[in-house]
Amino acid sequence: MVQFTAEQELENNLIKQLISGISQWTYRDDLHTEEELWENFRKKLEANNKNVLNGVPLTEQEFRQIQNQLQFPNFYEAARWLSGENGIAKVQVQREDAALGTIRLRVINRQDVAGGSSSYEVINQFKSNKRSLDDNDRRFDVTLLINGLPMIHIELKNRAHPYMDAFRQIRKYLKEGKFTGIYSTLQMFVITNGAETRYIASAIDTKLNEQFLTKWVDHENEPITDYLEFAQEVLSIPMAHKMVTQYTVIDNNRKSLILLRPYQIHAIEAVKQASMQSKSGYVWHTTGSGKTLTSYKVAKNLLQIPSIQKTIFIVDRRDLDQQTTASFLSYSENDVVNIDETDNVNDLIKKLLSDDRTVVVTTIQKLNYVMKRFADKEGTKRYEKITQLKLAFVVDECHRAVSPQKKREIEAFFRQSLWYGFTGTPIFVENKKSVLGDLPQTTEQQYGECLHQYTVKEAIHDQAVLGFQVEYKATFAENTLDKIIEESHPQKRFNLDEMLLEEKEELLPKDVYEREDHMLEVIDSIVNNSRTKLGFSKGVGQTYDAILTTSSINKALNYYDLIKKVKTGETDIRVEEKTKRVLPDFPKVAITYSISENEESSSKEQEKMKEILRDYNEEFGTNFTLETMRAYNRNINDRLSRKKEKYLARSEQLDLVIVVDRLLTGFDAPCLSTLFIDRQPMQPHDLIQAFSRTNRLFDKNKKYGQIVTFQKPKIFEEEVKNALILYSNGGETEVLAPSWEEATDNFIVAIEEMREIVSSPAEVENLNEAELKKFIKAYQKLDRAYSSVQVYTDFTEDKMGTVFPINEDEIEEFHGRYKNALEEIKEDGPETGEVEPIDIFYELESVKTEEINYEYILNLIQAFVPSGDDEYELISKVDQKAMNEVDQYIDQLAKSNEKLARLMRYLWSNIQQEPENYRDQNVSNLLEDMIQGTSYEVQQEFSDKWQVDEEELAYVMENYNPKKKHQNGEQELQRTADYSTYKEKAEEPVSKLKYGKTMRKELDKVMKEEILPLRRQ
Repeated sequence: MVQFTAEQELENNLIKQLISGISQWTYRDDLHTEEELWENFRKKLEANNKNVLNGVPLTEQEFRQIQNQLQFPNFYEAARWLSGENGIAKVQVQREDAALGTIRLRVINRQDVAGGSSSYEVINQFKSNKRSLDDNDRRFDVTLLINGLPMIHIELKNRAHPYMDAFRQIRKYLKEGKFTGIYSTLQMFVITNGAETRYIASAIDTKLNEQFLTKWVDHENEPITDYLEFAQEVLSIPMAHKMVTQYTVIDNNRKSLILLRPYQIHAIEAVKQASMQSKSGYVWHTTGSGKTLTSYKVAKNLLQIPSIQKTIFIVDRRDLDQQTTASFLSYSENDVVNIDETDNVNDLIKKLLSDDRTVVVTTIQKLNYVMKRFADKEGTKRYEKITQLKLAFVVDECHRAVSPQKKREIEAFFRQSLWYGFTGTPIFVENKKSVLGDLPQTTEQQYGECLHQYTVKEAIHDQAVLGFQVEYKATFAENTLDKIIEESHPQKRFNLDEMLLEEKEELLPKDVYEREDHMLEVIDSIVNNSRTKLGFSKGVGQTYDAILTTSSINKALNYYDLIKKVKTGETDIRVEEKTKRVLPDFPKVAITYSISENEESSSKEQEKMKEILRDYNEEFGTNFTLETMRAYNRNINDRLSRKKEKYLARSEQLDLVIVVDRLLTGFDAPCLSTLFIDRQPMQPHDLIQAFSRTNRLFDKNKKYGQIVTFQKPKIFEEEVKNALILYSNGGETEVLAPSWEEATDNFIVAIEEMREIVSSPAEVENLNEAELKKFIKAYQKLDRAYSSVQVYTDFTEDKMGTVFPINEDEIEEFHGRYKNALEEIKEDGPETGEVEPIDIFYELESVKTEEINYEYILNLIQAFVPSGDDEYELISKVDQKAMNEVDQYIDQLAKSNEKLARLMRYLWSNIQQEPENYRDQNVSNLLEDMIQGTSYEVQQEFSDKWQVDEEELAYVMENYNPKKKHQNGEQELQRTADYSTYKEKAEEPVSKLKYGKTMRKELDKVMKEEILPLRRQ
C-alpha cells in the first residue's frame, strides 16, 4: 500500500524551504490569532515610520483608525489600496492630540523589494475564529506576510488528495467569510498537494474561477509543479514581493485583480534586458494568452530604465473602437504610471515635449501628423528636442498597427528609438509579405530577434487558452456539387468520378455561396444544431455567444434579413422548440463593421443600417444613429464580451454578431465560444487571429474554441492545417480537438468498456467494492465522451440507440446508479493505496441541467450593490429588465427550493429598497450568513425541544448524509439526551421507550425539510 507524506510534514517542509538559504522569510511560530497579527503589524508600522511619528507612538484609538482602513470589503479594493501613491501604500491617521494634526504612514513600498523597510514572515495554523455561534473555527495552513500583512495564502493537501481539494477548501473559507479582517489584504492563493501546484489571484467565492488556476513554467516553458520547486521559483524573495506588487494588474472594468502568468513575466523581463542593452525585438505570444496585458506591463516597466524618457504605445486606429485603449485605461486607473491617451496631434506634441515620464497611447496616424508638422522645422529647439527623444515604442498587433515603410519613416524621425512588437501571428519566411524595395518582409526583419515566444501549443498545454474544435461543413451533397460544376463550366468536360473533392471545390463559382438556400442551411446549423456549442444546458443568461463572418457587407446584411425571417417563421427553416424552450428570443443578432467600410456605401446600405439601428435600439433601449456609429460599435463590443456586470442579465445580451473583418483581431470576449465562417479561407495569420476569438478561458463548461466553416470544406481543412503547423511549431495535433469521426469512435469505445463491467444499469446493484470502482471510472469516461460528441453539429439525438449502442434513458439510469456508487465509495473514506484514485469530485459534463444556477442569480443581484467610491446612480443601475429577470429566477428557484428562494427574495428586496446599506458587501457572504442563521435557529429549537446537547447536535447536522442509515455522531448525540427535562417541557411527550426513535425520525425530517434545501452541495 502506498504511504503518502502527511499534510503536516508537507507544511513543515514548505516552511523549511521558505526560510532556508539566502531567503529573507522569517518563521513566526508565535502568530496564530488575529489579535497577534494586528499587534505584529503595529510594531512594524511604527518601526517603519519613526520619522513621521516623531517619537509619539500610536494610541489605541489611532490604531483602530488604521485597522478600519485595512479591513477591505473585497480583494479588489485591497489591491487598489496596495497600488498606493507613487507605488507606496499608506494609511492616514488623525492624531488624538490635535496639535499633531493628520499624518500619513507608509505600509508597503512596491519598489522596496528585499531591503529597506520590507519584512517577510511565514506563519502557519492561523486560527480563524467563529464569526457567530453557528459558524466553525478554521485553521489556515501557511500564510506569507509582507510588512505584517497577509499577502499570499497557501493551502496544502497531501498526495492522497487531488490538488483541487485545496481549491475547494479555499472556496469554502471564502463562502464562510473567513478571509476578512487583516486577511482581507490577500492578493494571491496557492494550492498544492505536493506534486501539483497552482496559483490564482484572490477573488470572492462566486468569482474564484478554477479555469484561471495557473501552473508555473520556467523560461523555457517547462512546467514546475512540485511544491518545493514552486516555492523556490515563485515564493522566494524578491519574486514573491514582485508577484503581489509588480506582476499584478487591477482591472477597473471587471473590478478584479489579475496576476500575471509566468510566460508574461518572462516576456516582461526579456524586454527589460533587451532595452538595457539598447536592443529592439518582438514577443510572440499566441493570440488569446493576454498579449495586451503583457504589452501594457512592458510599456509601464520600460519607464524604470533611466535611459528611456517615454514609452509610446501604438494601437491600430480600429482598436480605438475596440478594446485596447479601454483595457489600458482600465488597467492604469490604479497604477503608478499615468497612461495618456492623446486626443489630437497638438496634445500628442505637448506630451512628447513635456518632461513627464509617461506611457503615451496613440495611433500611427497621429504620429504621421507629428512628423509632417515638423517637416520644415529643422534646426529649431523644438525639432531637436523631439527628434532626440529616447523613446521605446511598444506596438500591439505589430503588423497591423505599423507597416514596414511607416516604421522606417518614424525611426528616421525619432533617431533614438527602440521598438518592441507584440504579435500572436508573426510573419515568417513561409508567409512573408510581397517584396517592396528593400523593406522588411518578416517580423524578425522588421523588429529584430524574438525575445520570448509562447505558442498556441504551449498555451493549450498550460491551459492558458483552449484548443480548437473545427468542423468543415458542406451545405450541399457531392452529387449537387458535381451538377453545379457541370452547369458553371458548360464548355469543359470533366471526369468528375476520378477527381478529388478539393479539385472539385477549386472549380466552384463564388456565387454558389451567395444563394439563399446555402445561407438558410448556415442559419439552420447556427440556430438549431449549435445548442451544445452555445452552452444551452447552462440555462438562460449563461449561454455563450458567437460571431458569423462573411465575405462582404452586402452578404452580412442579407444574413441579417434572413435571420429575421427565420425568427418570424417566413422561411422553410424555423427555430426549433428545443431552442425556444431555453431562449425564446434566440437569436438576438447585430451587425458591426468599421466606419471605413461604410464610407462609400450606397444609399441602400445607409438606409439598411438605419433599420438595423432601429431594431437594436428597440431591443436594448439605446438611441444610436448613423452619426453615432462608433458608439454603437463600442456598445456591441461590450455587449458581446459581457465584461461589465450589466451584461450578465439575459435582457442585455447578444447571441450572434455578423461581421466582415471587424472583431476578428484584437477582440477579447471570453464568453464567445463559436466562430461561424461563411467565406473563403483567409491567410494563415488571419485564420489563427480569427480562430483565437473563441479560445479564451471562461468557465469549466467551455472546453474548446469552436469553429464551423461552410465553404469548400476540403480546401479549408488543408489551409487550417498549414496555419496551425506554422503557428504551433508543428504541433497542430495537440491544438485541435478530435474530429467528429474520432469523437464518435471514442464514445462507442467508452460504451463498450462500460458494458464489459455491467451490461445494464440493474447489474450495478450486484457489484462488489472493487467492481464499483471500475464502474465509476468507466462511467466518468463515458460521460466525458458523451459530452464531447454532443458538441458536433453532426450529433443528433436519433443517433442514440442506433449509431451509438446506448439510449438516453439508459444513460440517465446509469447516472443514478453512478451517484449511488459514488456515495458508497465516499463512505469508505479516502483511498490510500490506489495507483489511479477515483476522482470522487468529478463533475458530470453531459447531464442536462434544468436547475437554476445559484451563482448566476447572486451575480445578477451583486450588480445592484454599489461598490467602491462610485456614486449609486439610480438610472444606470436600476435596469428594469434585469430586475424582472432576478424576480423570475427566484420564482423559478422557488419551485424546486422554496426555503432557499425565500431567503434570497428577502435579501433581494432589502437591497432594492436600501442599496446604500449594502455598499461594498458580498451578496454571497450575506446570503450564507442568512443560511447559517436560519440553520442555527432550527438547531436551537431542536436542541431545546428534545433536550440534547447543542454541540453534539451541530456535529451531526454538519455531517448529515441523507443516503446513510446511521449518521456520524448519532450515538454520542443520543447519550446526551435528557429525557426527564424533555418530559417536563413537552406538551405531549412521547414515552421513554419511543423517545430515541421519535427524536431520530424528527431529525431526519428537519434535515430534509429545513436544513438540506439551504445547502447547495
